[in-house]
Amino acid sequence: MSFINYSAREINCKIVYYGPGLCGKTTNLKFIYGKTRPESKGKMVSLATETERTLFFDFLPLALGEIKGFRTRFHLYTVPGQIFYDASRKLILKGVDGIVFVADSQVERMDANIESFDNMKENLDEHGYSLDKIPYVIQYNKRDIPDCVPIDEMRRIINVDSVPDFEAVATKGLGVFDTLKAVVKLVLVELKKSR
Repeated sequence: MSFINYSAREINCKIVYYGPGLCGKTTNLKFIYGKTRPESKGKMVSLATETERTLFFDFLPLALGEIKGFRTRFHLYTVPGQIFYDASRKLILKGVDGIVFVADSQVERMDANIESFDNMKENLDEHGYSLDKIPYVIQYNKRDIPDCVPIDEMRRIINVDSVPDFEAVATKGLGVFDTLKAVVKLVLVELKKSR
């Protein structure tokens, strides 16, 4: 699903941050963007309508090396959180190479997490993709909230495939880069298999 730019000798990979509204997808991207060296990143773009927003930017991690003489550039996207914007969510998943599912750790948001995760699987299925073939990780965000769901319960309910998962407080940057590094590593493993 990655796109190869032969003239620039780059492999372009798409990573999508998916999850319910207000779970921290945008906060993750803003933190990553803010900590990425200016010469390694493109401009952050926000596509906004009156009611929804999608962010994306690309970056070229310098320490990852090359795959058969090609550098790897990652394009990070968020989807609109509200399920009402399903058409946008579906479109953003097209051509995805890796997914970060951001779950909200608040007790009252567990139903929204489950609904969003199921919606993600349905949208992937419509593109002919399957979670057992696409690298993905799970981030349990807002772990600093006093009434958050115990991590074991979140794993039991959301992480049914036992993929890599991370606790995070995206507003403070905790767990943000651990999550990103894990999904990037999984995407690179898949890339090397297919080249």
